[in-house]
Amino acid sequence: MANIIFMGTPDFSVPILRALHETFEVDLVVSQPDKKVGRKQILTPPAVAKEAATLGIEVFQPEAIGSTSSIEKIKSYDPDIIVTAAYGQLLSEDVLNIPKLGCVNVHASLLPRHRGGAPIHRSIIEGDEKTGVTLMYMAKELDAGDIIAQQETVIGDSDTVGTLHDRLSEIGTELLINELPNILNETNSRTPQDDALKTFSPNIEKEDEFVTFDRPSREVFNHIRGLNPFPGSYTLLNGKRLKLYLSKLTEKQSTEKPGTIIKETKDGFLVATIDFDLEITEVQPAGGKRINASQYIRNNSDLIGDVLGEDV
Repeated sequence: MANIIFMGTPDFSVPILRALHETFEVDLVVSQPDKKVGRKQILTPPAVAKEAATLGIEVFQPEAIGSTSSIEKIKSYDPDIIVTAAYGQLLSEDVLNIPKLGCVNVHASLLPRHRGGAPIHRSIIEGDEKTGVTLMYMAKELDAGDIIAQQETVIGDSDTVGTLHDRLSEIGTELLINELPNILNETNSRTPQDDALKTFSPNIEKEDEFVTFDRPSREVFNHIRGLNPFPGSYTLLNGKRLKLYLSKLTEKQSTEKPGTIIKETKDGFLVATIDFDLEITEVQPAGGKRINASQYIRNNSDLIGDVLGEDV
């Protein structure tokens, strides 16, 4: 039986940990430290730490995985392999060199495209037609290690970062469980990445959440669904935030200024872009709840003609 350490933090990693433990048994789970969450700032363990506790696996949550004490902790388990999935800290060479068979990572993109911390968000925002999961050996450089295996999935117009997140988590789980026996037996394939094709997908920052309409409707559509439901996108309406969750592409074209609320529709309201009008169908006004955009505009019909995306 191999000695396995798993490193992961968010919901994406939970099914992977569960299946890995059920199939191969995990000796130690390493996750990020607890964080204060919500308006009341309640100290809360990450999803993977909660799952590990449920499974009865020891949890280690260091502030810095590369510290001397962390390295000694990892070494004490004499791991054959370390498996990571959205852990959230870069592993130093000292850590990478500990396991006999190396460190492998479940990454939610078709590497070398979308290296970095937000591959799922960026794949939708950037209008990719497909994405997938890469199982790879970890190297000192971010997401640059040799590829073990990949599995693709199509990104449909109905996908949001939420639906794609869940699907890629399932794909990653299956890919890891299928390939790990070969990795442990050292019979797996190993293909270097083509650095000429690499792109980077850094973590989503606050400024990435702001939506403007002075661009093609498809770009706005992808931006909104690429942040739904987390962290959520927003625009400005008369100086106040209006969160945007869902929209629909149309073939309607107006001559109004981009961002102008044109009219009410059955499911929401039309907004002008630089080409086709976009139908906004789900919103959350400042201080309010997430609601259908049709209800919002019916209660605020005086907003028709106002412009989204402009400060006052």
